[in-house]
Amino acid sequence: MFSCETETNDNPEESNLILKEEINGLVQKGPFINGTSITISELDTALIQTGKTFSTQILDNKGRFELRQIELISQFVELKADGFYYNEIIGDVSSVQLTLYALSDLSNKNTLNVNILSHLEKSRIRYLVSQGEEFSNAKKQAEEEILYIFFINKPDLPESEMLDISKDGDDNAILLAISIIIQGGSTDAELSELLANISTDIREDGELNDPNLFEQLTVNAHLLNPGQIRENLTYRYEDMGVEATISNFEKYVEIFRDSTDYDYPGLTEYPEYGEYGENILYADNTDFKTKTPYSMAANLSVGTGLKVILTGGLWGIQILPVGPKNWTKSQYNVSDQSQVFTSTETGKDCDLKMLFTIPQISKGDTIDPPHGIITKDTILIEYYENMSEMPTKSKTIYIEDKDNK
Repeated sequence: MFSCETETNDNPEESNLILKEEINGLVQKGPFINGTSITISELDTALIQTGKTFSTQILDNKGRFELRQIELISQFVELKADGFYYNEIIGDVSSVQLTLYALSDLSNKNTLNVNILSHLEKSRIRYLVSQGEEFSNAKKQAEEEILYIFFINKPDLPESEMLDISKDGDDNAILLAISIIIQGGSTDAELSELLANISTDIREDGELNDPNLFEQLTVNAHLLNPGQIRENLTYRYEDMGVEATISNFEKYVEIFRDSTDYDYPGLTEYPEYGEYGENILYADNTDFKTKTPYSMAANLSVGTGLKVILTGGLWGIQILPVGPKNWTKSQYNVSDQSQVFTSTETGKDCDLKMLFTIPQISKGDTIDPPHGIITKDTILIEYYENMSEMPTKSKTIYIEDKDNK
């Protein structure tokens, strides 16, 4: 039994007493971790705190909490969760705590999940109720308005506190997509600031009017590596022994990306010079010489990945005393003269020291007559940014023998 009323009592407050044997739920960005503090505050019909609060904390890394034997006079509550969370973008626990809220009517439910969507709708719901709107209508309107920001039209989406990123279903996929778009490449502190700014912006009209905030969401969406996010969450839940199903959130990320016309900046920067000299990945650097040290350098944003394939030449990579920085490399493929380099740390700078040589026999090389000495060679560089399955760009560089100009 979720609630009951006493039938004979002269005290009107006691006659409307709501008894909850248990209130439980999940706190998710990714899942919040052990030690997260949970506070449930009773609210009156104007969504003002009555002064009655209940406290507990999350006792595992699944984000789950519960409270037992709760007595309320009003069915409206505000839940506040404050703690560290699993950042599904980078696959690690956050470095700072995040505070999330949810507003709910507990008349006919005892489950209350807290998430990004429940948090974003809070200030809008409060404003609508202050303007005379019924709570249920205000909550529904706020949810639909937030979905519209992300180009999602789903009027039958359940209340935000009923969603769960670890469960199957289109509704849960929407929650996860919105959560990771907002996170993007932001640091944990930047995430808190972005959530606050969006909440303030949409409070009075339900629209995201600040173009800088929308631009940030757009950039965030293009920074995402959905495959890595799925892998991170799957591993996290498996490690906790949770049978989770990560729904098709990729669809809603793609909808948002396709619906925006912002020309976002490059996800990875290629400086003109690296630690060892000219950077072979810099767009305008195309002419190089043998026996001269060069860098292969890239500065990656948080949440991005990079693979680079070199084809059609010979080169050497310094391993000792200092090896590649945040690059992992495949074995050199003799048959097609290629080698694959993959970034190993998201949000980090990559560099390595490289020396080119001229092969003695290479189809298509320029041969300097009459001696038959190969003096130039070409190498194709393909960039697979954000671990795309197809090259996002490519260029050809030219190698000249320093001793045979």
